[in-house]
Amino acid sequence: MERGGRGRPLSDSLTCVPTPSLASQPIRRLTLRDLTACADLSEDRGWPREEHKWGFLLTAGQGYGIDDPGGGLVAACTVTEYGPRERPALAAIGMMLVAERYARQGIGRRLMRHVVSALGIIPLTLHATAYGRPLYEELGFKVTGGAKMVRGRFAPGGPEPRTFTRAATAEDLTTILRLDEEVFGTDRTPIVTRLPAFADQLRIAEEDGRTIGYAAAWPNMDTHVVGPLIARDTETAKALIGSLAARTDRPLRTDIDVRHEELLAWVKERGLAVVAPNAVMTYGITELPGDWTRRFAPLTVAAG
Repeated sequence: MERGGRGRPLSDSLTCVPTPSLASQPIRRLTLRDLTACADLSEDRGWPREEHKWGFLLTAGQGYGIDDPGGGLVAACTVTEYGPRERPALAAIGMMLVAERYARQGIGRRLMRHVVSALGIIPLTLHATAYGRPLYEELGFKVTGGAKMVRGRFAPGGPEPRTFTRAATAEDLTTILRLDEEVFGTDRTPIVTRLPAFADQLRIAEEDGRTIGYAAAWPNMDTHVVGPLIARDTETAKALIGSLAARTDRPLRTDIDVRHEELLAWVKERGLAVVAPNAVMTYGITELPGDWTRRFAPLTVAAG
């Protein structure tokens, strides 16, 4: 072996710049300047880039992340709070991702512990995949429900729902906000007021001039995602989905509460197939507030 100075092996005498420990990398708030890094992280884990959704979540809520000393992000997640700003009634955690090269090193656990601690006594909710569920259970989250993601090209057919639907206007926003708070059990103004700019379609269902439901369809890669979907009953939900589907040439995707079995059966008949199930989990509460019978699908599982 070649020798370096003072008789030591040459390899030992060369000084390498140490790589900063990930354990010492601070957890920081993310901003829209981190949008590309968040999308890169999604892609790294085999998810779609979903820049449109990331942008929405980083503006309607907030993001947390850990920087990679080599560039980009080691891990990230988003938090969307609902209710009064000074005392939120609920917070939804989503987009929890750790770069593949740093997986299974406790980084996700560290980030989640930080977020749970930062949110204090605020009740929490999230949608968990089978992969992520053990970590959330370890942190104290409990399974309180479920949702099924369905995707496919909507094929009209069968009896058409008779419920009247139309495009929402600016004048409808106050009514939509009131209905949304009633059904979700908490004020979601930061989400709802951004829908007209975020979604390609925003429609309401009416009966005798009264709003009995609303739904949006927003672009996500090659699909239109239906959500939120709030409706008085299943027939109203069908009418809203059908009206949205009639105005797009993209496949539809949505996440339907598993308790709405009739709607799930109907969308399957119309060409949508179950892609993935998710467990709805809560922390600090035993069930989500509001009226689940009228809450058919969220805006996105990342926002609760």
